[in-house]
Amino acid sequence: MQSMNNYSNRWIQALVGGAMILSACNSTADKSANQKDSVAMCVSEGIPSRAAAVKKTQENLLQGADDAKMVFIKGGVFQMGSSEFADTQPIHEVKVHDFWMDEHEVTNAQFAKFVEATGYITVAERALDPADFPGVSRDLLVPGSAVFTPPKEQVNLNNHLQWWKYVPGASWRQPKGPGSNINGKENEPVVQVSYEDAEAFAKWAGKRLPTEAEWEYAARAGQVGKKYYWGDELKPHGKWVANTYQGNFPVSNAAEDGFAELAPVKSFPANAYGLYDMDGNVWEWCADFYRPDAYEHAEKDNPKGPSDSYDPAEPGLVKRVQRGGSFLCNDQYCERYKAGSRGKGEVSSASNNLGFRCVQDQAP
Repeated sequence: MQSMNNYSNRWIQALVGGAMILSACNSTADKSANQKDSVAMCVSEGIPSRAAAVKKTQENLLQGADDAKMVFIKGGVFQMGSSEFADTQPIHEVKVHDFWMDEHEVTNAQFAKFVEATGYITVAERALDPADFPGVSRDLLVPGSAVFTPPKEQVNLNNHLQWWKYVPGASWRQPKGPGSNINGKENEPVVQVSYEDAEAFAKWAGKRLPTEAEWEYAARAGQVGKKYYWGDELKPHGKWVANTYQGNFPVSNAAEDGFAELAPVKSFPANAYGLYDMDGNVWEWCADFYRPDAYEHAEKDNPKGPSDSYDPAEPGLVKRVQRGGSFLCNDQYCERYKAGSRGKGEVSSASNNLGFRCVQDQAP
């Protein structure tokens, strides 16, 4: 396992150069000898040490309520996975128990209520520990996060650092860094949230994050063998039905669906279960640890995922599953918005296309 110092120094070297070493949605054309698949990693690598810095003071948050509408999902059996990606095979039968799910992604307004009630400080807002960065000036150790920053000209899609930048000051309050804000965007999904942030919110709300089996079952909404969660056609009846990327990635988003970036929740039709934005808009954290071989050993009855994390591309980092794709996904790049596909992210990382929704086992 790579040491913390090696990991941290690598991060800071990129920060000094004006860009954070990021994981990214890989094009299907980018298939190295070590990575034969387009596994989506659409958020930045994080700094585990800064995630721990404030965690102990926030472990006993008072329980509140986010008053979100939840939808009852009747359990059942379905075929989980996809034949299109290496880490979504084999397709296997899974039984999911009854649960309730937020009808849409957690919004800025909901997250603001949580922060106001608890004083919670997100990972992106926390100071970095100088002890983890020997020889690096304290002036460079500034809180921040990853922001999609499109280049001015078309670039090779193999290098994600050409459109992902580490922006000091970026957080859920300033999703794109200083000068940005969430004023008037109360109904947009909250972004720049790490796994720890999402888990803390869920705990406060008396909920939890969904397993990826629950998430996929809910997203499929009873459909079998469809290319997308809404069906086989990208544009049913000539209409865009999810907030995705149209145009020439990453330089020119045509915004044919009406949104160049985030869309307010419920801007597109709900699925058959009454759930909104299960595809596109923002990636959503799930509770499962990420392993590319998870389905080879998966339980069939209400699976909770593997007991640990392993990503051969970055074996020293702990990662969790992300689902659904975001406003940056299309068939040209980052195909992981297709039905059954999986994403992954380091647990203390965040970006401006990553959010979450919650579930619970009892009626709200």
